[in-house]
Amino acid sequence: MRSSHLLLAVLLLAAVPASAGPAVLLYPALGRAHGVVLQGRVLKEAPSAGSSVLSRNLRRLTAPAWECARVEISFQGATATVTSGDEGHFEVNLPPPEGTSFATGFALAQAKAGGAEATVGVEIIPDDSPFLVISDFDDTLAVSHVTQPAKLMESALLRDADSQEVVPGMADFYGCLRAPAAPAFALVSGSPVQYVPRVAAFLGRHRFPPFALYLRNLGPGTLSNYKQPTLRRLLREFPQPVVLVGDSGEKDPEIYAQIREEFPGRVKAIYIRDAGRTGKASRFQDMVLFREARDAAGHAVKSGLADAACVLQAFPPEAPTAGNTVP
Repeated sequence: MRSSHLLLAVLLLAAVPASAGPAVLLYPALGRAHGVVLQGRVLKEAPSAGSSVLSRNLRRLTAPAWECARVEISFQGATATVTSGDEGHFEVNLPPPEGTSFATGFALAQAKAGGAEATVGVEIIPDDSPFLVISDFDDTLAVSHVTQPAKLMESALLRDADSQEVVPGMADFYGCLRAPAAPAFALVSGSPVQYVPRVAAFLGRHRFPPFALYLRNLGPGTLSNYKQPTLRRLLREFPQPVVLVGDSGEKDPEIYAQIREEFPGRVKAIYIRDAGRTGKASRFQDMVLFREARDAAGHAVKSGLADAACVLQAFPPEAPTAGNTVP
């Protein structure tokens, strides 16, 4: 981001108006027949639309949180009431009504607080689901330029779901992952929780499969090592093996290697998109380092993780150039 834009952002941080009414955010989640963990956030004032991408993003980031709000949550006949905590965050481990189980597949969960409400999709995963895909977001699915601070700031503040660039082919790669049935998808990202609506809209716009979203609660305790607790929680909560997908720009290879060591036999494959900083080969030991999504998809077919016909349709063989044509 140019210095003038950075200065403008700083000046606006203390003077971004919001709408009068409260808002509740409920994050898309994964669950099992015997229970689901639902998380969200309550705001005293919902961010207003804003007249520019910059103002909309700043309003998302600076909307005042509502602590100690009473939140009513419901899903498939189960209900619970919780109180929002620090920064308006809330979490509930919701079991099904006594004597029943949650039906597998997608269903809607609802949260209400202060006259506001939110509804999101929740996927209940059957125990025989083939595997769980856990993915990073920045520079794995969306081009964020994490290794270039100025461009990263531009991506964070001057782009939104409509204008942020998608990594080519990744939606098709994910759409072809199935062995034999389609897996479930979870996104574990350093993007702030304030961007949950933006990230969800981006994924929908670019035809990604439905994702559960686990974004970062910004604060001193999440400056580093913020992904590992969520990854551990997912692997403990769900019995399926996992496929981990990230990029080389930051610490995904090291984090995924750590998780693979902590959970022997649970990680089926690790795919790392080349986003720079790939000079040290030892970072990618027993991982698939790829530049193009078609290369990751081809490996997934050979490993029995992706449907060959789907991959062939999504990534047809490239025609040879005139100079490479064999007479």
